[in-house]
Amino acid sequence: MIPSTCDVAFTLSVKAEQARRGSRRHYADYEARGGFEADLSNFPRAFLERIDTAFLGTVNADGQPYIQHRGGPRGFIRILDDATLAFAERRGNRQYVSTGNLADNPKAFLFLIDYETRSRIKIWGRARFSADIAAHAPALGIDPDDMDVERVLIFEVVAWEANCPKHIPRKVDAGAVMTAVEALRARIGTLEAENRRLASLLALQS
Repeated sequence: MIPSTCDVAFTLSVKAEQARRGSRRHYADYEARGGFEADLSNFPRAFLERIDTAFLGTVNADGQPYIQHRGGPRGFIRILDDATLAFAERRGNRQYVSTGNLADNPKAFLFLIDYETRSRIKIWGRARFSADIAAHAPALGIDPDDMDVERVLIFEVVAWEANCPKHIPRKVDAGAVMTAVEALRARIGTLEAENRRLASLLALQS
């Protein structure tokens, strides 16, 4: 049987469960049509430009999974080529759980979500850390002398899939809300000043 990109998620046990619950035929057809994307040539770059948060999944040598939040300015995750993503790894609580897990098992998972547009993308691959910040700084748009950046995470993509928006709550960035509120306040101030001016003119004419 020809391997499918979906094999990274649809193991024999998963397929058996799909068959038991009635969805296997649907996903078999999905696999026949190509299944998950295998590279980043069709990846929605605008999605990456919007998000400022990500969740990195790893697993240790004992099979214990771990997930950790990663964040930065909007667009902090960059596409290096058709098979590679990368982002600056900033200093945190120094537990280094993800680091140790990747030393045992380089397989990793990125879960990306944009609450404003209610969209999410799942990415399977292999991850490693690079200490050569200067070499990656131009591609990542970071200052190589930024002391908050500890290293760079390189994520080699095996497969990815964009999910439906079902059950994703719509949330708006607080900064965007404040910008909109300030614009409304400025507009209200302008209208109030105009009202006072018109009221003064009417008073003079009465």
